[in-house]
Amino acid sequence: MSVEALDPAAAAAARTRIDALTKPVGSLGRIEALAVHLCAIAGRVIDRAYEKKAILVGAADHGVAREGVSAYPAEVTPQMVGAFLAGHAAISAFARTARADVFVANFGVDADFAPHPLLIEVPLGRGTANLARGPAMDIATVHRAFAAGETALDFILAGNAYDVVALGDMGIANTTSAAAITAACCNVSAEAVTGRGTGIDDGHLLRKREVVARAIEQLGGSSWETIAAAIGGFEIVGLAGAIVRAASLRLPVVLDGFIVSAAALLAQRIEPRSIDYCIAAHRSQEPGHRIALEFLALEPLLDLNLRLGEGSGAALALPLIEAATRMIAEMKTFAEAGVATADDARTS
Repeated sequence: MSVEALDPAAAAAARTRIDALTKPVGSLGRIEALAVHLCAIAGRVIDRAYEKKAILVGAADHGVAREGVSAYPAEVTPQMVGAFLAGHAAISAFARTARADVFVANFGVDADFAPHPLLIEVPLGRGTANLARGPAMDIATVHRAFAAGETALDFILAGNAYDVVALGDMGIANTTSAAAITAACCNVSAEAVTGRGTGIDDGHLLRKREVVARAIEQLGGSSWETIAAAIGGFEIVGLAGAIVRAASLRLPVVLDGFIVSAAALLAQRIEPRSIDYCIAAHRSQEPGHRIALEFLALEPLLDLNLRLGEGSGAALALPLIEAATRMIAEMKTFAEAGVATADDARTS
């Protein structure tokens, strides 16, 4: 699928209008830049608030969990999916704050779920193979995972004309996969990108770094398919598919934390323009997240010392998206409001 370039004319028109609004020029700082970006994505000066918000949480299990790289057992993945669907997880609370709908895409959790209107079933297996012992998946499954991400996004949009979609993740041990992807895509060491994830101790951190380093050393190439097959999680590749699909529809994508940034690194290799449609919600505690964001040239809106995942940071950023669109759509210019400008004061 093709992704169009952002619209520079729309961005220029948005900048002109914002500078004429009833406020000192530049006084709303990055909210102004965010509004310009959203207009460039939309291809027009936005004339209404972005109230319709969706959050897609990609979930899958990881075989590398068997290497002791997480503080939690693999059983937590399906348990947390159940919590998301029941509405009592952190992402559930934050989504209600942002007035956003939460959907969960099962890309490959090792469990069976009862049908649920917010559950999107696109499973690729019962979790990836153990990347510490061999490839996480084969190339054919990589392409199926990418297509599953497109399908998940289309499912969401078929039910509602959302203005913006935010992405999150759930998968015990997925920070190991994300670290390996980040190291491979950004050409940095395992130590630089591997953090404590769920809060592991020093011994487990050393083991995790060893696993990531060995996985990188065994990569057979640098194409996105090769990287994804060797070390990628089902949900990470699936979220990459969702990013590219959203960009092809000129839909803004709010990225959550480290795992979603790894998906964005893959998306960038697949379709470089897709990153132009992405908005980084926050900078997490994971060291690899900062490296990935810098590589993607994305400046996060928030820095709250988060490390949860689930889309929690993305949910917290969604009100800023709505605020930026309300600013440009609902504020009046000096001329429209009949308010005197600084130039009027200098000439009086």
